[in-house]
Amino acid sequence: MDAGIQPLDSLMEGQSLRNHDLVEASTQNLTHKQVQKARHGRKITFKMQKKILLAWNSLQGEVFDLEQLFNYRGR
Repeated sequence: MDAGIQPLDSLMEGQSLRNHDLVEASTQNLTHKQVQKARHGRKITFKMQKKILLAWNSLQGEVFDLEQLFNYRGR
């Protein structure tokens, strides 16, 4: 299922961040393919959303919620 382009994508573009930046910031074995799927709205699991959220928060140095990065909740 496709949920459309996610808020994560516009946040990353606004800061000129690439998928690699998020992968580098992750301590959870996040891959470029997983980040790409998340940005483009391909349904990912709740666990994967949390991995991306943790990487995003460590990269930004501030706390974001899942609702700020995704417009759906994974299963």
